[in-house]
Amino acid sequence: MLQNLIDKIRLLFRKDRESYLCFYRIMGFYPHNIQVYEQALLHKSTAIRSEEGHWLNNERLEFLGDAVLNSVVGDIVYRYFDGKKEGFLTSTRSKIVQRDTLNKLAVEIGLDKLVKYGCRSSSHNNYIYGNAFEALVGAIYIDRGYACCQQFIEKRIIDKYINLEKMSRKEVNFKSRLIEWGQKYKFELSFELIDQHYDNDNNPVFQSEVLIEGIPAGSGVGYSKKESQQLAAHDALTRIKKDSALKEEIEHAKEVNHPAPIQSAPNEEEEQTADAE
Repeated sequence: MLQNLIDKIRLLFRKDRESYLCFYRIMGFYPHNIQVYEQALLHKSTAIRSEEGHWLNNERLEFLGDAVLNSVVGDIVYRYFDGKKEGFLTSTRSKIVQRDTLNKLAVEIGLDKLVKYGCRSSSHNNYIYGNAFEALVGAIYIDRGYACCQQFIEKRIIDKYINLEKMSRKEVNFKSRLIEWGQKYKFELSFELIDQHYDNDNNPVFQSEVLIEGIPAGSGVGYSKKESQQLAAHDALTRIKKDSALKEEIEHAKEVNHPAPIQSAPNEEEEQTADAE
């Protein structure tokens, strides 16, 4: 509290105080080295060259923030779920730090309005904001240390936006769920990689499709093969639930692909044997 008051007084004499206030509204404290926070908002599509000649963007801070975020969230989950096994804790932490969650959190705290990126990047990269969130955590670590990162993540993020009990029960492995559904109802499933290319920022892009009994049931595009399969499985589960015509088509294909064995009529010798018995 005292440090924030001192920092606030110092701001009265700065021309760029609005930038400091933007970060204060998000983090609950004022930056000391604002340049590192500004770099955290700089996507590689709008990288700038430093005085030393290096290109500056938020990728290195994102790398650092990812490690710090995993550590802090792991500690929070460990303390909250007393007695739970390692697999449960790992799964819950993964649900919190996954890109979809971080993307939503970035929007919740208003970080999306501050990120700088090229117009083309926004249409191809769905995780710009989530990546910037990790970079922000990296910036906090460099500027204010690990304890401040803990305070920010626990008090400003977890307590406000994440229900740990609900998050721990959230189902996110759509591929496993679809496979279990197929096994239960005896449908043959396959995941096919139907396209692979690079976007304008030279990031690999994968498109996968789910086939159920040879029928295209869902597709997904992601920045890894695993992500595209998860999205394709999610699409398939959604369509199966809502599209009765698709379900009928899959059922028909199953009958064609796996016809029930036809029981042949007994021949004359078999009939005589049966009569003798």
